[in-house]
Amino acid sequence: MDRTPGGLGSGHMSSLFGSGGQWRRAGWPALILAAVAAGELAEPVLPAAHLLAPLLIGLVLAVAGLIVHRVPAGLNSACQAGLGVLMGSYLNPASLHQAAGSVFPLVLVTGATILLSLGAAAVLTRMGHIDRASATLGMVAGGSAAVVSTARDLDADSRVVAFLQYLRVVMVAATAPILVNWLLNPHAVMGALPDTDGELGPVVANAHQGAGLALLAAVAVVGVLAGRAVRLPSPALLGPMLLTAALTASGALGGFAPTGSLRTVLFTIVGLDIGLRFTRSSLARVGRLLPLAAGCTVVISVACGVLAWLLATIERIPFADAYLATTPGGINAVLATAVATHADVPLISSVQSLRLFAMVLMAPLVIRLSGLALLRYHRSRH
Repeated sequence: MDRTPGGLGSGHMSSLFGSGGQWRRAGWPALILAAVAAGELAEPVLPAAHLLAPLLIGLVLAVAGLIVHRVPAGLNSACQAGLGVLMGSYLNPASLHQAAGSVFPLVLVTGATILLSLGAAAVLTRMGHIDRASATLGMVAGGSAAVVSTARDLDADSRVVAFLQYLRVVMVAATAPILVNWLLNPHAVMGALPDTDGELGPVVANAHQGAGLALLAAVAVVGVLAGRAVRLPSPALLGPMLLTAALTASGALGGFAPTGSLRTVLFTIVGLDIGLRFTRSSLARVGRLLPLAAGCTVVISVACGVLAWLLATIERIPFADAYLATTPGGINAVLATAVATHADVPLISSVQSLRLFAMVLMAPLVIRLSGLALLRYHRSRH
């Protein structure tokens, strides 16, 4: 989607940041490092800080006209592949095995959440006057970083998708610890939320970092090539995600999922990429969507609370565990809350990861099917 720079003129831009070639060589590493540092500083006060802080930085720089460049395509594709590996690794076989007796309720809850998301997307399309692809991706409850990074591949407005996704992440992440600790489970001992993004230790989940990084690179490359060969939508993300899920589930390979500072960098690049695409007009547009988007998010959250009550009743588990398992999105914040409140982490991880995997995998298919249905509807009327 084309955009025109606002604010400073191109001559001043050159004097401020140098030529385009100089910016590409030196500017991106410096900007990414600054955005990582901003995310670290924002972690105590901002949910999903390593996504939202870089997004806000990119937005300010773009709207002010201080940067007219976008994240290079090659770096963006590499970031998508890394995120694909990360999303695939969330499908933890050990957690799924522990929750095997609850397969039907888990599938039922996942399916109901998907239907809720599609219903909210239909409302946004009709009342918010945005395209169906952007509304669908924006309301997908899970995998916000992955969904936002693939928006352009699916002909959606990545800025609208990011706004809708991160609005929900902020609302869920900000309220989940309070609800669990004060309302749903008042006797829980709430410890400090662990820092899941900014740790400075290993960069892959492997005792041997060199081998883990080599496996990560190999799975990412093979996954992208396989995704292109079978013509997957958004092959840079879905190819590595499916390959990682298959390897993880089979137990054939493991220990190559991004973690620590590498995961932080991946999230930072996604945030910057979206933020740098904003203009004054697009910012005003998403601002007008705020009341409707917030209302849809609240409705989905309340409906997921009802699903939590059903799951707790059927499986005879604490309501707090069921709420954390079904709350719509923000998987890292939800799992951190589960650990801090000593909740049933395997159950919560199973439901959240199953829904995340299904949402990210099904979103492109749902968009294509809804597009075909809309096309047939218009043809039938003429």
